[in-house]
Amino acid sequence: MKIELDFSSEHFDKADLKVVACFEKESKDKDKTWQGSWSDKSLQSHFKTLRSSKTFTASSGEFVSFTAENGESVLVVGLGAKKKAKAEQIRKTVAKAYQAISSKKFKTVAIDALSFNSINDKEKAVALICESIQMTSYKFEKYLSEKSQESFKKICVFVDDKKAKKAVEKAVKKALNVTDSVNFTRDLVNEAPNVLHSEGYAKVIEADVKKNLKGVKVKVLGKAEMKKEKMNLFLSVNAGSAYGPRLVHLTYTPKKATKNTKHIALVGKGLTFDTGGYSLKPGGAMMGMKFDMAGSATVYGAFRAAVLNDSPYKITCILGMTDNAVSSTATMPDSIIKARNGLSVEILNTDAEGRLVLADCLDYACDQKPDYLVDAATLTGACLVALGNQVCAVLGNDDAWINQLKGHADKQDEYMWQLPIIPEWRDDMKSKIADLKNIGTAGRAGTATAAAFLERFVKNDVKWAHLDIAGVGDSQAHLPYCPAKGASGLMVRSLHDALTNGK
Repeated sequence: MKIELDFSSEHFDKADLKVVACFEKESKDKDKTWQGSWSDKSLQSHFKTLRSSKTFTASSGEFVSFTAENGESVLVVGLGAKKKAKAEQIRKTVAKAYQAISSKKFKTVAIDALSFNSINDKEKAVALICESIQMTSYKFEKYLSEKSQESFKKICVFVDDKKAKKAVEKAVKKALNVTDSVNFTRDLVNEAPNVLHSEGYAKVIEADVKKNLKGVKVKVLGKAEMKKEKMNLFLSVNAGSAYGPRLVHLTYTPKKATKNTKHIALVGKGLTFDTGGYSLKPGGAMMGMKFDMAGSATVYGAFRAAVLNDSPYKITCILGMTDNAVSSTATMPDSIIKARNGLSVEILNTDAEGRLVLADCLDYACDQKPDYLVDAATLTGACLVALGNQVCAVLGNDDAWINQLKGHADKQDEYMWQLPIIPEWRDDMKSKIADLKNIGTAGRAGTATAAAFLERFVKNDVKWAHLDIAGVGDSQAHLPYCPAKGASGLMVRSLHDALTNGK
Protein backbone atom coordinates (compact mmCIF):
# COMPACT_ATOMS: atom_id res chain seq x y z
CA MET A 1 0.00 0.00 0.00
CA LYS A 2 1.37 3.41 -0.98
CA ILE A 3 1.48 5.88 1.90
CA GLU A 4 1.47 9.62 1.24
CA LEU A 5 2.34 12.10 3.98
CA ASP A 6 0.31 15.31 3.89
CA PHE A 7 1.34 18.36 5.90
CA SER A 8 -0.98 20.90 4.25
CA SER A 9 -4.42 19.19 4.56
CA GLU A 10 -4.78 19.37 0.76
CA HIS A 11 -5.39 15.63 0.35
CA PHE A 12 -7.01 15.23 3.75
CA ASP A 13 -9.72 17.78 2.95
CA LYS A 14 -10.63 16.02 -0.32
CA ALA A 15 -10.61 12.43 1.01
CA ASP A 16 -13.74 10.29 0.59
CA LEU A 17 -13.08 8.73 3.98
CA LYS A 18 -11.38 10.27 6.98
CA VAL A 19 -10.17 8.20 9.92
CA VAL A 20 -9.85 9.88 13.32
CA ALA A 21 -9.17 8.56 16.82
CA CYS A 22 -10.64 9.25 20.27
CA PHE A 23 -9.90 8.20 23.85
CA GLU A 24 -12.07 7.19 26.75
CA LYS A 25 -13.08 10.10 28.97
CA GLU A 26 -10.96 10.86 32.04
CA SER A 27 -13.22 13.36 33.79
CA LYS A 28 -16.38 12.64 35.78
CA ASP A 29 -18.38 14.90 33.48
CA LYS A 30 -21.64 13.00 32.83
CA ASP A 31 -22.14 14.73 29.49
CA LYS A 32 -18.77 13.54 28.19
CA THR A 33 -18.33 9.98 26.92
CA TRP A 34 -15.03 10.41 25.03
CA GLN A 35 -12.18 12.83 24.55
CA GLY A 36 -9.89 13.68 21.68
CA SER A 37 -8.36 16.41 19.59
CA TRP A 38 -8.94 16.28 15.84
CA SER A 39 -7.08 18.38 13.33
CA ASP A 40 -10.38 19.35 11.73
CA LYS A 41 -12.15 21.14 14.60
CA SER A 42 -15.34 21.74 12.60
CA LEU A 43 -15.58 18.01 11.91
CA GLN A 44 -15.17 17.28 15.61
CA SER A 45 -17.83 19.85 16.51
CA HIS A 46 -20.25 18.29 14.04
CA PHE A 47 -19.66 14.82 15.50
CA LYS A 48 -20.50 16.13 18.98
CA THR A 49 -23.97 17.11 17.76
CA LEU A 50 -24.77 13.59 16.56
CA ARG A 51 -26.66 11.03 18.63
CA SER A 52 -23.99 8.39 17.91
CA SER A 53 -21.36 10.51 19.68
CA LYS A 54 -23.41 10.42 22.89
CA THR A 55 -23.13 6.65 23.18
CA PHE A 56 -19.59 6.31 21.77
CA THR A 57 -17.20 5.57 24.64
CA ALA A 58 -13.97 5.22 22.58
CA SER A 59 -13.10 1.93 24.25
CA SER A 60 -10.30 0.01 22.62
CA GLY A 61 -11.40 -1.30 19.24
CA GLU A 62 -14.77 0.49 19.27
CA PHE A 63 -15.67 2.06 15.92
CA VAL A 64 -18.43 4.39 14.81
CA SER A 65 -18.98 5.98 11.43
CA PHE A 66 -20.92 9.03 10.32
CA THR A 67 -21.43 11.26 7.30
CA ALA A 68 -20.18 14.82 7.59
CA GLU A 69 -22.10 17.86 6.42
CA ASN A 70 -20.31 17.95 3.06
CA GLY A 71 -21.04 14.28 2.38
CA GLU A 72 -17.66 12.82 3.31
CA SER A 73 -17.53 9.61 5.36
CA VAL A 74 -15.76 9.56 8.71
CA LEU A 75 -14.62 6.55 10.73
CA VAL A 76 -14.03 7.26 14.41
CA VAL A 77 -11.91 4.67 16.21
CA GLY A 78 -11.47 4.17 19.92
CA LEU A 79 -8.02 3.82 21.48
CA GLY A 80 -9.24 3.23 25.03
CA ALA A 81 -7.73 5.10 27.97
CA LYS A 82 -5.07 7.51 26.76
CA LYS A 83 -2.63 6.58 29.54
CA LYS A 84 -2.79 2.92 28.49
CA ALA A 85 -2.74 3.49 24.73
CA LYS A 86 0.92 2.76 24.09
CA ALA A 87 2.68 1.96 20.79
CA GLU A 88 1.19 -1.51 20.34
CA GLN A 89 -2.31 -0.16 20.88
CA ILE A 90 -1.76 2.30 18.02
CA ARG A 91 -0.44 -0.51 15.78
CA LYS A 92 -3.39 -2.77 16.52
CA THR A 93 -6.06 -0.08 16.24
CA VAL A 94 -4.76 1.20 12.92
CA ALA A 95 -4.58 -2.38 11.67
CA LYS A 96 -8.21 -3.04 12.65
CA ALA A 97 -9.28 0.22 11.05
CA TYR A 98 -7.49 -0.72 7.84
CA GLN A 99 -9.17 -4.13 7.81
CA ALA A 100 -12.56 -2.46 8.33
CA ILE A 101 -12.18 -0.11 5.35
CA SER A 102 -10.14 -2.23 2.91
CA SER A 103 -13.24 -3.84 1.41
CA LYS A 104 -15.22 -0.59 1.22
CA LYS A 105 -15.63 1.45 -1.97
CA PHE A 106 -13.61 4.54 -1.11
CA LYS A 107 -11.32 6.02 -3.75
CA THR A 108 -9.34 8.19 -1.33
CA VAL A 109 -8.64 7.56 2.37
CA ALA A 110 -6.94 9.88 4.87
CA ILE A 111 -5.88 9.38 8.48
CA ASP A 112 -5.68 12.22 10.99
CA ALA A 113 -2.33 11.13 12.44
CA LEU A 114 -2.13 13.48 15.40
CA SER A 115 -5.49 12.34 16.74
CA PHE A 116 -3.74 8.98 17.37
CA ASN A 117 -0.85 10.55 19.30
CA SER A 118 -1.48 8.98 22.69
CA ILE A 119 2.27 8.70 23.34
CA ASN A 120 3.03 12.44 23.08
CA ASP A 121 5.60 11.81 20.36
CA LYS A 122 4.48 13.06 16.94
CA GLU A 123 7.27 11.45 14.95
CA LYS A 124 6.87 8.04 16.56
CA ALA A 125 3.06 8.13 16.39
CA VAL A 126 3.07 8.85 12.65
CA ALA A 127 5.75 6.19 12.10
CA LEU A 128 3.64 3.64 14.02
CA ILE A 129 0.61 4.41 11.84
CA CYS A 130 2.63 3.93 8.65
CA GLU A 131 4.28 0.80 10.05
CA SER A 132 0.90 -0.73 10.85
CA ILE A 133 -0.59 0.08 7.45
CA GLN A 134 2.37 -1.44 5.63
CA MET A 135 2.31 -4.67 7.65
CA THR A 136 -1.49 -5.02 7.63
CA SER A 137 -1.90 -4.45 3.90
CA TYR A 138 0.54 -7.27 3.07
CA LYS A 139 -0.80 -10.12 0.93
CA PHE A 140 0.87 -13.10 -0.72
CA GLU A 141 -1.19 -13.50 -3.88
CA LYS A 142 1.53 -14.25 -6.39
CA TYR A 143 -0.14 -17.46 -7.59
CA LEU A 144 -3.79 -16.36 -7.53
CA SER A 145 -5.40 -15.82 -10.92
CA GLU A 146 -7.82 -13.36 -9.30
CA LYS A 147 -6.16 -11.07 -6.81
CA SER A 148 -8.01 -9.09 -4.15
CA GLN A 149 -8.43 -5.42 -4.86
CA GLU A 150 -8.85 -2.44 -2.57
CA SER A 151 -10.76 0.45 -4.10
CA PHE A 152 -7.99 2.81 -2.92
CA LYS A 153 -4.35 2.51 -4.03
CA LYS A 154 -2.86 4.78 -1.41
CA ILE A 155 -3.58 6.22 2.03
CA CYS A 156 -2.96 9.81 2.99
CA VAL A 157 -1.52 10.29 6.49
CA PHE A 158 -2.26 13.88 7.46
CA VAL A 159 0.10 15.54 9.95
CA ASP A 160 -1.21 18.92 11.04
CA ASP A 161 2.21 20.35 11.89
CA LYS A 162 4.40 21.69 9.07
CA LYS A 163 7.27 22.39 11.48
CA ALA A 164 7.57 18.67 12.18
CA LYS A 165 7.84 17.76 8.48
CA LYS A 166 11.54 16.82 8.35
CA ALA A 167 11.52 14.89 11.62
CA VAL A 168 8.34 13.02 10.70
CA GLU A 169 9.58 12.15 7.20
CA LYS A 170 12.83 10.80 8.68
CA ALA A 171 11.01 8.67 11.25
CA VAL A 172 8.59 7.32 8.65
CA LYS A 173 11.38 6.46 6.21
CA LYS A 174 13.14 4.40 8.88
CA ALA A 175 9.90 2.68 9.87
CA LEU A 176 9.05 1.78 6.27
CA ASN A 177 12.57 0.43 5.71
CA VAL A 178 11.81 -1.99 8.53
CA THR A 179 8.31 -2.95 7.40
CA ASP A 180 9.46 -3.35 3.82
CA SER A 181 12.02 -5.82 5.16
CA VAL A 182 9.36 -7.54 7.29
CA ASN A 183 7.27 -8.02 4.16
CA PHE A 184 10.30 -9.21 2.20
CA THR A 185 10.84 -11.81 4.93
CA ARG A 186 7.19 -12.84 4.65
CA ASP A 187 7.51 -13.26 0.88
CA LEU A 188 10.53 -15.54 1.32
CA VAL A 189 8.82 -17.72 3.92
CA ASN A 190 5.55 -17.93 1.98
CA GLU A 191 7.21 -18.89 -1.29
CA ALA A 192 6.64 -22.43 -2.57
CA PRO A 193 9.52 -24.88 -1.92
CA ASN A 194 9.69 -25.98 -5.55
CA VAL A 195 10.48 -22.34 -6.38
CA LEU A 196 12.60 -21.36 -3.38
CA HIS A 197 15.00 -24.30 -3.17
CA SER A 198 18.49 -23.66 -1.83
CA GLU A 199 20.04 -22.64 -5.13
CA GLY A 200 17.17 -20.29 -6.00
CA TYR A 201 17.08 -18.88 -2.47
CA ALA A 202 20.72 -17.82 -2.64
CA LYS A 203 20.08 -16.08 -5.97
CA VAL A 204 17.11 -14.17 -4.54
CA ILE A 205 19.27 -12.86 -1.68
CA GLU A 206 22.10 -11.93 -4.04
CA ALA A 207 19.70 -10.05 -6.30
CA ASP A 208 18.11 -8.15 -3.42
CA VAL A 209 21.50 -7.15 -2.01
CA LYS A 210 22.66 -5.93 -5.41
CA LYS A 211 19.46 -3.92 -5.93
CA ASN A 212 18.89 -2.45 -2.47
CA LEU A 213 21.88 -2.79 -0.13
CA LYS A 214 24.82 -0.65 -1.21
CA GLY A 215 28.20 -1.57 0.17
CA VAL A 216 27.24 -5.07 1.33
CA LYS A 217 29.72 -7.79 0.35
CA VAL A 218 28.29 -11.13 -0.75
CA LYS A 219 30.08 -14.47 -0.68
CA VAL A 220 28.29 -17.69 -1.60
CA LEU A 221 29.69 -21.10 -0.74
CA GLY A 222 28.53 -24.15 -2.68
CA LYS A 223 29.20 -27.83 -2.03
CA ALA A 224 32.85 -27.73 -3.12
CA GLU A 225 33.67 -24.75 -0.92
CA MET A 226 31.80 -26.26 2.02
CA LYS A 227 33.78 -29.48 1.69
CA LYS A 228 36.97 -27.43 1.96
CA GLU A 229 35.51 -25.79 5.06
CA LYS A 230 34.83 -29.29 6.48
CA MET A 231 31.14 -28.47 7.02
CA ASN A 232 30.26 -32.13 7.17
CA LEU A 233 27.21 -31.77 9.42
CA PHE A 234 25.67 -29.25 7.03
CA LEU A 235 26.54 -31.46 4.04
CA SER A 236 25.03 -34.51 5.74
CA VAL A 237 21.64 -32.79 5.76
CA ASN A 238 22.00 -31.97 2.06
CA ALA A 239 23.12 -35.49 1.15
CA GLY A 240 19.72 -36.59 -0.19
CA SER A 241 18.89 -33.37 -2.04
CA ALA A 242 18.62 -32.75 -5.76
CA TYR A 243 19.82 -29.17 -5.10
CA GLY A 244 23.24 -28.08 -3.95
CA PRO A 245 23.69 -26.53 -0.48
CA ARG A 246 24.36 -22.83 -0.19
CA LEU A 247 25.96 -20.79 2.55
CA VAL A 248 25.38 -17.08 1.92
CA HIS A 249 27.87 -14.87 3.78
CA LEU A 250 26.95 -11.16 3.90
CA THR A 251 29.12 -8.43 5.38
CA TYR A 252 28.16 -4.84 6.18
CA THR A 253 30.65 -2.30 7.50
CA PRO A 254 29.47 1.20 8.47
CA LYS A 255 31.19 4.17 6.85
CA LYS A 256 32.60 5.45 10.13
CA ALA A 257 33.82 2.10 11.43
CA THR A 258 36.80 2.05 13.78
CA LYS A 259 38.65 -0.69 15.60
CA ASN A 260 36.17 -0.19 18.45
CA THR A 261 33.06 -0.65 16.30
CA LYS A 262 30.84 -3.40 17.67
CA HIS A 263 30.60 -6.48 15.42
CA ILE A 264 27.38 -8.52 15.50
CA ALA A 265 26.95 -11.80 13.64
CA LEU A 266 23.61 -13.30 12.61
CA VAL A 267 23.07 -16.94 11.66
CA GLY A 268 19.85 -18.32 10.19
CA LYS A 269 18.52 -21.81 9.56
CA GLY A 270 17.41 -22.01 5.92
CA LEU A 271 15.75 -25.41 5.49
CA THR A 272 13.70 -24.72 2.37
CA PHE A 273 11.74 -27.92 3.00
CA ASP A 274 12.02 -30.57 5.68
CA THR A 275 10.71 -34.07 5.03
CA GLY A 276 12.49 -35.37 8.11
CA GLY A 277 14.83 -37.42 5.94
CA TYR A 278 14.84 -41.14 6.75
CA SER A 279 13.19 -40.21 10.08
CA LEU A 280 10.24 -39.31 7.89
CA LYS A 281 7.58 -36.94 9.16
CA PRO A 282 3.92 -38.06 9.03
CA GLY A 283 2.09 -36.64 6.02
CA GLY A 284 0.08 -34.14 8.06
CA ALA A 285 3.19 -32.84 9.82
CA MET A 286 4.98 -32.32 6.50
CA MET A 287 2.54 -29.68 5.28
CA GLY A 288 3.93 -26.25 6.08
CA MET A 289 7.54 -27.40 6.17
CA LYS A 290 8.38 -24.73 3.59
CA PHE A 291 8.35 -22.48 6.68
CA ASP A 292 11.46 -24.24 8.02
CA MET A 293 13.66 -21.55 6.47
CA ALA A 294 11.98 -18.75 8.47
CA GLY A 295 15.02 -18.35 10.71
CA SER A 296 17.25 -17.41 7.79
CA ALA A 297 14.57 -15.13 6.33
CA THR A 298 14.17 -13.43 9.72
CA VAL A 299 17.85 -12.66 10.23
CA TYR A 300 18.16 -11.52 6.62
CA GLY A 301 15.14 -9.23 7.07
CA ALA A 302 16.73 -7.71 10.18
CA PHE A 303 20.09 -7.38 8.42
CA ARG A 304 18.40 -5.76 5.42
CA ALA A 305 16.53 -3.23 7.56
CA ALA A 306 19.63 -2.40 9.60
CA VAL A 307 21.68 -1.72 6.47
CA LEU A 308 18.93 0.46 4.97
CA ASN A 309 18.83 2.42 8.23
CA ASP A 310 22.62 2.90 8.36
CA SER A 311 23.43 0.75 11.38
CA PRO A 312 26.51 1.98 13.29
CA TYR A 313 27.68 -1.61 13.81
CA LYS A 314 29.54 -4.07 11.64
CA ILE A 315 27.17 -6.92 10.82
CA THR A 316 27.90 -10.38 9.45
CA CYS A 317 24.94 -12.45 8.26
CA ILE A 318 25.30 -16.20 7.62
CA LEU A 319 22.44 -18.07 5.92
CA GLY A 320 22.58 -21.87 5.73
CA MET A 321 20.38 -23.15 2.89
CA THR A 322 19.39 -26.68 1.96
CA ASP A 323 16.39 -28.98 2.05
CA ASN A 324 16.18 -32.26 3.97
CA ALA A 325 15.12 -34.86 1.41
CA VAL A 326 14.93 -38.64 1.16
CA SER A 327 16.93 -40.51 -1.47
CA SER A 328 19.42 -43.36 -1.75
CA THR A 329 22.20 -40.91 -0.82
CA ALA A 330 20.46 -39.35 2.19
CA THR A 331 22.12 -39.65 5.59
CA MET A 332 20.93 -42.66 7.59
CA PRO A 333 20.08 -42.68 11.30
CA ASP A 334 22.98 -44.00 13.41
CA SER A 335 25.51 -42.25 11.14
CA ILE A 336 28.45 -40.54 12.83
CA ILE A 337 29.66 -37.30 11.22
CA LYS A 338 32.57 -35.04 12.14
CA ALA A 339 31.63 -31.36 12.45
CA ARG A 340 33.63 -28.37 11.23
CA ASN A 341 34.98 -27.84 14.76
CA GLY A 342 36.22 -31.45 14.96
CA LEU A 343 33.51 -32.87 17.24
CA SER A 344 31.89 -36.14 16.18
CA VAL A 345 28.09 -36.29 16.16
CA GLU A 346 25.92 -39.40 16.27
CA ILE A 347 22.84 -38.67 14.14
CA LEU A 348 20.07 -40.62 15.83
CA ASN A 349 17.25 -38.73 14.17
CA THR A 350 17.56 -37.15 10.72
CA ASP A 351 14.56 -34.94 11.51
CA ALA A 352 16.72 -33.06 14.02
CA GLU A 353 18.59 -31.59 11.07
CA GLY A 354 18.36 -27.84 11.67
CA ARG A 355 20.84 -27.98 14.54
CA LEU A 356 23.32 -29.78 12.28
CA VAL A 357 23.20 -26.98 9.71
CA LEU A 358 23.39 -24.35 12.44
CA ALA A 359 26.31 -26.08 14.18
CA ASP A 360 28.69 -25.70 11.24
CA CYS A 361 27.35 -22.21 10.49
CA LEU A 362 27.89 -21.08 14.09
CA ASP A 363 31.46 -22.38 14.06
CA TYR A 364 32.05 -20.57 10.76
CA ALA A 365 30.48 -17.37 12.13
CA CYS A 366 32.74 -17.43 15.19
CA ASP A 367 35.77 -17.40 12.87
CA GLN A 368 34.62 -13.95 11.72
CA LYS A 369 35.43 -12.78 15.27
CA PRO A 370 32.16 -11.07 16.21
CA ASP A 371 31.58 -9.55 19.63
CA TYR A 372 28.02 -10.82 19.67
CA LEU A 373 26.25 -13.65 17.90
CA VAL A 374 22.57 -14.49 17.52
CA ASP A 375 20.98 -17.30 15.54
CA ALA A 376 17.33 -17.78 14.63
CA ALA A 377 15.61 -21.00 13.68
CA THR A 378 12.28 -22.80 13.59
CA LEU A 379 14.10 -25.44 15.56
CA THR A 380 11.79 -27.40 17.87
CA GLY A 381 8.16 -28.34 18.22
CA ALA A 382 8.88 -28.41 21.95
CA CYS A 383 9.05 -24.62 21.85
CA LEU A 384 5.33 -24.47 21.06
CA VAL A 385 4.59 -26.82 23.96
CA ALA A 386 6.58 -24.61 26.33
CA LEU A 387 5.61 -21.13 25.12
CA GLY A 388 2.73 -21.48 22.67
CA ASN A 389 2.82 -19.84 19.28
CA GLN A 390 2.95 -16.30 20.67
CA VAL A 391 6.36 -16.28 22.36
CA CYS A 392 9.90 -16.60 21.01
CA ALA A 393 12.29 -18.63 23.16
CA VAL A 394 15.76 -17.22 23.79
CA LEU A 395 18.68 -19.17 25.25
CA GLY A 396 22.40 -18.59 25.26
CA ASN A 397 25.71 -18.29 27.06
CA ASP A 398 25.58 -14.65 28.20
CA ASP A 399 22.73 -13.27 30.32
CA ALA A 400 23.64 -9.65 29.61
CA TRP A 401 23.36 -10.19 25.85
CA ILE A 402 20.12 -12.14 26.28
CA ASN A 403 18.68 -9.36 28.45
CA GLN A 404 19.61 -6.81 25.81
CA LEU A 405 17.73 -8.78 23.18
CA LYS A 406 14.73 -9.16 25.48
CA GLY A 407 14.81 -5.41 26.03
CA HIS A 408 14.74 -4.77 22.29
CA ALA A 409 11.82 -7.20 21.95
CA ASP A 410 9.93 -5.42 24.74
CA LYS A 411 10.56 -2.10 23.00
CA GLN A 412 9.01 -3.48 19.81
CA ASP A 413 6.13 -5.18 21.66
CA GLU A 414 7.28 -8.64 20.60
CA TYR A 415 7.40 -11.48 23.11
CA MET A 416 10.70 -13.12 24.01
CA TRP A 417 11.24 -15.40 27.00
CA GLN A 418 14.47 -16.90 28.31
CA LEU A 419 14.79 -20.64 28.91
CA PRO A 420 17.81 -22.05 30.75
CA ILE A 421 20.63 -24.33 29.65
CA ILE A 422 21.68 -26.46 32.63
CA PRO A 423 24.53 -29.00 33.03
CA GLU A 424 22.10 -31.92 33.06
CA TRP A 425 20.83 -30.99 29.58
CA ARG A 426 24.37 -30.63 28.30
CA ASP A 427 25.04 -34.13 29.59
CA ASP A 428 21.89 -35.37 27.88
CA MET A 429 23.40 -34.46 24.50
CA LYS A 430 26.49 -36.62 25.01
CA SER A 431 26.75 -39.85 23.02
CA LYS A 432 28.27 -43.10 24.21
CA ILE A 433 30.06 -43.69 20.90
CA ALA A 434 30.67 -40.09 19.71
CA ASP A 435 31.26 -36.69 21.26
CA LEU A 436 27.62 -35.67 20.85
CA LYS A 437 24.27 -36.99 19.67
CA ASN A 438 21.75 -34.83 17.85
CA ILE A 439 18.70 -35.56 20.03
CA GLY A 440 18.16 -35.67 23.77
CA THR A 441 15.76 -37.71 25.88
CA ALA A 442 12.39 -37.90 24.15
CA GLY A 443 9.75 -35.54 25.55
CA ARG A 444 12.17 -33.74 27.87
CA ALA A 445 13.12 -30.05 27.42
CA GLY A 446 13.61 -30.37 23.66
CA THR A 447 14.13 -26.64 23.06
CA ALA A 448 16.79 -26.38 25.77
CA THR A 449 18.65 -29.58 24.86
CA ALA A 450 18.81 -28.39 21.25
CA ALA A 451 20.38 -25.15 22.49
CA ALA A 452 22.77 -27.15 24.68
CA PHE A 453 23.88 -28.94 21.49
CA LEU A 454 24.37 -25.67 19.59
CA GLU A 455 26.35 -24.19 22.48
CA ARG A 456 29.16 -26.67 21.76
CA PHE A 457 29.80 -24.94 18.43
CA VAL A 458 30.20 -21.42 19.81
CA LYS A 459 33.85 -20.57 20.42
CA ASN A 460 36.31 -17.71 20.97
CA ASP A 461 34.29 -16.46 23.97
CA VAL A 462 31.65 -15.02 21.64
CA LYS A 463 28.51 -13.84 23.44
CA TRP A 464 25.78 -15.96 21.87
CA ALA A 465 21.98 -16.09 21.90
CA HIS A 466 19.70 -18.59 20.18
CA LEU A 467 16.14 -17.67 19.13
CA ASP A 468 13.72 -20.54 18.59
CA ILE A 469 11.00 -18.96 16.44
CA ALA A 470 9.08 -22.18 15.77
CA GLY A 471 5.97 -20.69 17.39
CA VAL A 472 6.09 -17.09 16.19
CA GLY A 473 7.28 -17.57 12.62
CA ASP A 474 3.84 -17.99 11.08
CA SER A 475 0.07 -17.68 11.53
CA GLN A 476 -0.21 -14.99 14.20
CA ALA A 477 -3.99 -14.56 14.05
CA HIS A 478 -4.05 -12.70 17.38
CA LEU A 479 -2.12 -9.79 15.85
CA PRO A 480 -4.25 -7.77 13.40
CA TYR A 481 -1.17 -6.49 11.54
CA CYS A 482 0.00 -10.04 10.82
CA PRO A 483 -1.62 -12.46 8.36
CA ALA A 484 -3.90 -14.95 10.11
CA LYS A 485 -2.29 -17.64 7.96
CA GLY A 486 1.22 -17.57 6.58
CA ALA A 487 4.51 -15.93 7.52
CA SER A 488 4.41 -13.35 10.33
CA GLY A 489 7.76 -11.56 10.00
CA LEU A 490 7.96 -11.35 13.79
CA MET A 491 11.37 -10.79 15.41
CA VAL A 492 12.60 -8.76 12.42
CA ARG A 493 11.69 -5.57 14.28
CA SER A 494 13.32 -6.74 17.52
CA LEU A 495 16.55 -7.79 15.84
CA HIS A 496 16.63 -4.61 13.74
CA ASP A 497 16.39 -2.59 16.95
CA ALA A 498 19.31 -4.55 18.41
CA LEU A 499 21.31 -3.95 15.23
CA THR A 500 20.69 -0.20 15.18
CA ASN A 501 19.96 0.93 18.75
CA GLY A 502 21.98 -1.45 20.88
CA LYS A 503 24.16 -0.39 23.81
